[in-house]
Amino acid sequence: MAGCQLVGNSVFYGTERRNCHCQLVKFSGVPLFYPLLNVPLTNISASLSNEGPPDGYRKNVGICLVNPSKKIFTASRIYIPNTWQMPQGGANKGEDLRKAAMRELREETGVTSAEFLAEAPYWLTYDFPIKVKDKLNRRWGTNYKGQAQKWFLFKFTGNEEEINLLGDGSEKPEFKEWSWRLPEQVVELAVDFKKPVYEQVLKVFSPYFSSDADKEQCLTKNERNGGKIHKQTTKRSSTKNKPNGGKKIHKQTKRCSTSLQGQVS
Repeated sequence: MAGCQLVGNSVFYGTERRNCHCQLVKFSGVPLFYPLLNVPLTNISASLSNEGPPDGYRKNVGICLVNPSKKIFTASRIYIPNTWQMPQGGANKGEDLRKAAMRELREETGVTSAEFLAEAPYWLTYDFPIKVKDKLNRRWGTNYKGQAQKWFLFKFTGNEEEINLLGDGSEKPEFKEWSWRLPEQVVELAVDFKKPVYEQVLKVFSPYFSSDADKEQCLTKNERNGGKIHKQTTKRSSTKNKPNGGKKIHKQTKRCSTSLQGQVS
């Protein structure tokens, strides 16, 4: 299916224009529309669905959390080196999807100070790679092809001390580091089979991200390289300045005892 672009309240599928029923709330003082992100498309495609999650796919919610500087929260998984992602997780049967997104955000990051901004108007699906699919289906006792995701955009309204990768204690930790990233960096650092979904998500939410050329020229070297990296501690935060490009590092000393290698939430 052709790619989608959100402009005002319309979604374009190729040359066909359809009404978009997603709710839009723009940041104060931020124009509604920005040009689409200059992110190259991958060879893997993301499937779109307006009707609901297709059969054979696990119902899932994704969370795009942005700070007041319009950078996106990403975290690296404990057991998958050099792989960063936005928070996501399965939705329970009958659970309100926006509430499921807030629950997953709290469970994975400890964040509760978040303002709802928008909901993607359609479901996005991706297939698991064979090895990942076999491991997850054995763990879950299912036969899923992949995941069908409904994505939500939230604005972070709290202090960074609130971010705690140990979560709210209800689930085993999944992440070891976190950082605020530019949209193009979010796609670049994602695992390959999630890149097409991320590309579509960021296109839908592109009205909320500035691509102003002057701002791009003013980015610091640290921001161009991905911004500050925070490593989770057993407590909320313990800041030390390291001679590593000016990055602020937070050491984590607690790990979950067992986890499935290659786990996808």
